[in-house]
Amino acid sequence: MRISFTKMQGAGNDFVVFDAVNHPVEMSRAQIRAIARRRFGVGCDQVLILEPAQDREMDFTLRIYNADGGEAEHCGNGIRCIARFARDRGLARQDQIAIATLAGPVYPRIEADGAVTVNMGIPEFDPASVPFEANTRQLVYDLDIDGKQVPISVLSLGNPHAVQLVEELDDATVGAQGPLIENHRRFPRRVNVGFMQVVDRRHIRLRVHERGVGETMACGTGATAAVVAGRQRGLLEEAVDVTLPGGVLKVAWKGAREPAYLSGPAVTTYEGSVDLERL
Repeated sequence: MRISFTKMQGAGNDFVVFDAVNHPVEMSRAQIRAIARRRFGVGCDQVLILEPAQDREMDFTLRIYNADGGEAEHCGNGIRCIARFARDRGLARQDQIAIATLAGPVYPRIEADGAVTVNMGIPEFDPASVPFEANTRQLVYDLDIDGKQVPISVLSLGNPHAVQLVEELDDATVGAQGPLIENHRRFPRRVNVGFMQVVDRRHIRLRVHERGVGETMACGTGATAAVVAGRQRGLLEEAVDVTLPGGVLKVAWKGAREPAYLSGPAVTTYEGSVDLERL
């Protein structure tokens, strides 16, 4: 069965998008892994499937799958790309779109300059909501990694995040330490891992090891989590530019019990088709 797809990216965080609004799309975990596999499949960080809304207050339902085939709760850049996809395809005409995800409803908005902004929700710091194994809530936790205590911030944006502050991002051991933190026993559902360098109070550099994917060119929820963690530590202002390997995202967060906002580009790179039976 051959089905059409659209390849999109937001700051280098790339996606294979399927329109299941007009034509139902069913894929196995193995097929998703095959599509996401670079050099052998189409290649992407996540597979996005846009479906009809199941709630009359929503415009669409979004299914998000990581490169390992596992379903994800949330993806900031993916949501921004889906908003652009729905608008460009004529599936939505309004500037703000209501999308149901596993993490709850989200409302991306297409700006006049072409950027897409999304309300990322209110960050959660209770360890049980992440989930993260801890007896009490703390600003910073020490995580045992190969006998060394690594200080991390822990929070949820509908999906779990750990953020580590580093002095020099280029020296961060993302490839070695990222998987160890992702799969640490204290994170029962695994975790996305951010490595953050504070340049100044309005600018950070960031690399992210995504759960079920590995290091990516950008991560919207990771960028948001890093700014929230930096704000919690008193290191950052309300609005921050986040420089990632794939580009710059903008994050704004006023503070406690307020939603965070993520803004950046959402670009279609090409369209094609794939034969699911040959994967």
